[in-house]
Amino acid sequence: MGVECLGCGIQRAVMLLFKGEFVAAFYMYPAIYSILLLFSFIGINHFFKIKYANIIIVGLLILSFVMMTTNYILKLTNH
Repeated sequence: MGVECLGCGIQRAVMLLFKGEFVAAFYMYPAIYSILLLFSFIGINHFFKIKYANIIIVGLLILSFVMMTTNYILKLTNH
């Protein structure tokens, strides 16, 4: 009933990325780029073992979570 979740907007942001609307994708879901970076890094690390990969992955997870949570809180307080 009008209450958004932490993931609300991610599908629309992905569609905006496919359309080449990168700024609009960020405004739709600010964590989209940190999540894409996380998944890209995990994929690259699968084929090329990167030193300190676990630390980088945890850092990207924390960054994504903070961005998702901050975006969620801002949406709740602005509505």
